[in-house]
Amino acid sequence: MSETFTISLHGTTDLPPGKIAAIVTSLEMFCAPPLRPDPPGTQGLALESIGAPDTARYLAVYRMLGERWMWFSRLVEPAAHSEAILADPAVQCFVVRWEGRDVGLLELDFRVAGEGELAFFGLDESVLGKGAGRWLMNRALALAWARPIGRFWVHTCTLDHQSAPQFYQRSGFAPFKRGIEVVDDPRLAGHMPRAAVPHHPVIE
Repeated sequence: MSETFTISLHGTTDLPPGKIAAIVTSLEMFCAPPLRPDPPGTQGLALESIGAPDTARYLAVYRMLGERWMWFSRLVEPAAHSEAILADPAVQCFVVRWEGRDVGLLELDFRVAGEGELAFFGLDESVLGKGAGRWLMNRALALAWARPIGRFWVHTCTLDHQSAPQFYQRSGFAPFKRGIEVVDDPRLAGHMPRAAVPHHPVIE
């Protein structure tokens, strides 16, 4: 059951047990930035488009990538919710392949006319440090700006990797809004292992 409480604009606000909070930063761009070259050593990476028939695979990759960062939005909804999103022609979703394995996820959402959202962008630790992040962002930008949009945006939060905001800014996004998200801890409802994201301990 959701609860209503007031967050102080100054100082610390105590959260009820069972809640988690994150500071969300939203970033945007209004035209395609200059193309940056793919880093050396990324030639073996590939994008594979997936859709509604691949919902189980999509959720497996989502969980693999997101458990360490508390990605939960797709896990707390029925699988049919994700299936409907993947079936929408205004959504493009891809897995990243490397050496025969799924190692990343890219989801672009164009359901709002005239704009695109970088809904999910993630890579497995096995390909980090190889330039895979820049490689994937190059594909995300090319795919987004191939559409008739005037704005491309993304949001990240303090549950994500600490370098995410800087990476997005280096990619051409500029921050425009900050907010606080408070939700039920998905670990307490069994949507992810209780031991996940240990740097944000469970408080019942």
